[in-house]
Amino acid sequence: MSDQPNHNPAADMSLFERYLSLWVSLCIITGIGLGQWAPSVSQSLAKLEIAQINLPVGVLIWVMIIPMLVKVNFGALRAVRQHVRGIAVTLFVNWLVKPFSMAFLAWVFIQHVFRPYLPAEQTDSYVAGLILLAAAPCTAMVFVWSRLTKGDPLFTLTQVALNDTIMVFAFAPLVGLLLGIAAITVPWATLVTSVLLYIVVPVVLAQLLRRYLLSRGITVFDRVTALWGTASIVALLATLVLLFAFQGQAILRQPLVIALIAVPIFIQVIFNSALAYGLNRLAGEQHSVAGPSALIGASNFFELAVAAAISLYGFESGAALATVVGVLIEVPVMLLVVRAVNASRSWYSSAEGATRQ
Repeated sequence: MSDQPNHNPAADMSLFERYLSLWVSLCIITGIGLGQWAPSVSQSLAKLEIAQINLPVGVLIWVMIIPMLVKVNFGALRAVRQHVRGIAVTLFVNWLVKPFSMAFLAWVFIQHVFRPYLPAEQTDSYVAGLILLAAAPCTAMVFVWSRLTKGDPLFTLTQVALNDTIMVFAFAPLVGLLLGIAAITVPWATLVTSVLLYIVVPVVLAQLLRRYLLSRGITVFDRVTALWGTASIVALLATLVLLFAFQGQAILRQPLVIALIAVPIFIQVIFNSALAYGLNRLAGEQHSVAGPSALIGASNFFELAVAAAISLYGFESGAALATVVGVLIEVPVMLLVVRAVNASRSWYSSAEGATRQ
C-alpha cells in the first residue's frame, strides 16, 4: 500500500509548501505595505495591462502553472476517460451549486445579517462582487493546489480547460441571471485573453520544455522539474504581494468591511469543497481525482472576477473590493482544504478499497 495510516502528508511537502500559510501572511503584509508606502511603484505595475489583465501578474501565473504542465504527458490523455464521474461532480458544483450558493449567502449576510454595519450605498455592489467571484471557476491557482494534494495532473488540466470553455458561453448569462438584470456587459476581451494567457500559451510552452528536458534524460527532467516546483510557490507568493499592493489602501480604510465580506466567501469555499469531495467519494472516484475536484469546485478565477468587477462597477467600487477580499480569503482557506484532503487520504482510500471489492 502506498498510503499507510500513519503517513504524514506534510512530510512530502517542501519547506515553502509546509509553511505556506506563514508566507502568505507575510506577503499580505508586504503587499499592503508596498501599496501604502510606495504607491507610485504599485500604481506603475497596475497600469501594465492588456484587456484589463495585469501583465506582471500574468507572467507570475505562468511561472506558477508551467512547472505543473511540464509534467503532463498528453499521450496519456485517454486515461482521463475513466474519471468522467469526477468531471461530472466538478461541473455540477462549479456551475449548478457554487454561483447560486454564493448568491444565497451574499443575500443572507450582506443584505440582512451584516447590513447595519456596512455602507448602505455599497451593499448591492458587494453582493455583485461576490456573485462575480463565484461565477468564475479557478483557472491557474488550482494547478498549485492539485500538486499539493498529489492530484492527477491530466484530470486537473482537462477539468480546467473544460471549465474555461463553458465560461466563455455561461459566464455572462449566469451573472445576468443572478444579478437580476436583463443584460450585462462582460469584458469578453479579458475573458478570451485570460484563456489564451493562462491555458493555451502555458500548455504550448510547457510541452516544448517537456520535450527538450526529456531529450536530456530522465534524471535532468526530474531534477529541473523539482526546482521549478519551488519556483511555482515563489510565484504564488509574489502574485499575492502585487494583488494586495494594488488594493492595500482600500483594505486599510475598511478593515471591518473586509472581515464581514469574508464570512460568506469562507463558508462557500468550505461548503463547496466538502460537497465535491464527498460526492466523489460516493461516486467511487480515486483520491487523486477527488482532491483536485474539491479544490476546483471551491476556488475562483479571481483575475477575471476582479477585471469584470472593475469594468462593470469601477476600481473603487464595493464589487471590486469584494473580489479582492476573495483573494485574501481563498488562499489561506484553500490551504486548509488542502490539509484536510491530505489528512483524510486514508479515510478516503478505505472507501476506494471497499468499492473495488
